Amino acid sequence: MNTSPVYILGIESSCDETSAAVLMNDVELSNIIANQTLIHKYFGGVVPELASRAHQQKIIPVVEEALRQANITKNQVHAVAFTRGPGLMGALLVGVSFAKAFALGQNIPLIDVNHMQGHVLAHFIQSPRERKETPSFPFLCLTVSGGHTQIIKVNDFLDMEILGETMDDAAGEAFDKAAKIMGLPYPGGPMIDKLAQTGNPKRFSFPHPQVPGLNFSFSGLKTAILYFIRDQEKIQPDFIENNKADLAAGIQHTIIQILLEKLRKASQETGIQQIAIAGGVSANSGLRNALVEQQQERNWKVFIPPFSYCTDNAAMIAMSGYHKYLKKEFSNQDIAPLARMPF
Repeated sequence: MNTSPVYILGIESSCDETSAAVLMNDVELSNIIANQTLIHKYFGGVVPELASRAHQQKIIPVVEEALRQANITKNQVHAVAFTRGPGLMGALLVGVSFAKAFALGQNIPLIDVNHMQGHVLAHFIQSPRERKETPSFPFLCLTVSGGHTQIIKVNDFLDMEILGETMDDAAGEAFDKAAKIMGLPYPGGPMIDKLAQTGNPKRFSFPHPQVPGLNFSFSGLKTAILYFIRDQEKIQPDFIENNKADLAAGIQHTIIQILLEKLRKASQETGIQQIAIAGGVSANSGLRNALVEQQQERNWKVFIPPFSYCTDNAAMIAMSGYHKYLKKEFSNQDIAPLARMPF
């Protein structure tokens, strides 16, 4: 591992967080995130055009603050890493364009990063105060967000393979759609989590999709939830209001069990017992608690990221960028964002 100071500026703009971070080697010096929740909550979801405009407004102040908190100048940055994809094309364009201009102006390397690989490598970000234990290779990472659900075998920092992924909708989307059906405000996933903490997860049960191998499917579950609530409301118009906590608990329990079934299968098939989670849904308290239970039952070594690294952030992009910097895997100024980016 390189020990001389390498300062990487990370840029993340794939969806509705404008973020910039500075890492010195693998140590986080700053990680600034400007959230757009207030902009999108009135629409019940992210509006791509509004997200792009917000990124344009926030990118420069966010980068300036990241450099200020890191206590370095732009002239000390060795390379700039940015999210190339996957994500919203307009949102990605803002981050990519800024990163290209910054790298060109400073005459430093430009490093493109796959957003999902960044989520995995968030586990290796260190604090300036103390070093934490990190997964050893190989390990399995369950990456769960609003747009992705994957089981990844991580062989090295830049060597990863997908063992299974969703064939349609992601787990995070299932959470958000269920919340919308229940009339909960945006963002719905955290609301389901909050309500579920006081509900009975066994009172209402929902079907588990029969998907071969290590792949997932959540579209059928969303439909089952919709039809179940619709049928109950015919009998009891106030069904949702009268059963909100138990409904949330049942939905959350079902999604978590679907995820864990495949994760257990992946562990058995590979013999790997080091398990990590990443992505926005890794902030879900039910999933975090369930993994801790599995750790005790199955002798797993479980790695759960801090909440600050669950949602989209630039520190994880800088982390991936740092390891690409060490291998001199640089991009050129012709590079363009990809809304869908191969893993």
